[in-house]
Amino acid sequence: MKTEKVLLIESVKATTALTKGRYARSTGAQAGAGEQVLGVVDLDAAIGQQASIKTHGILLVESGAAVAAEARLQSDATGRAITLAAGKDAGYALDAATAAGQPIRIKL
Repeated sequence: MKTEKVLLIESVKATTALTKGRYARSTGAQAGAGEQVLGVVDLDAAIGQQASIKTHGILLVESGAAVAAEARLQSDATGRAITLAAGKDAGYALDAATAAGQPIRIKL
């Protein structure tokens, strides 16, 4: 069982539907490919709702592809964690993922 150690949570008004365990932006939108992230969504939120975003600590995020442990990360087009290529740095992986859709611990 993977656990989190959340150090800080910020609240933002959701401007798009937000999915738990995926990256979000400070604007309240789900993060897109390579975009700057505020943190990881704590609970699903509909447009207009206040959303809790975990911004610091060891956090669980959904992988968007296979990821090696200790790889630097970025957001994919749907807010999932993938290996950093040309986007904004979004933490690093503490666990490996063998495919998309797996929860991994990250340090953010």
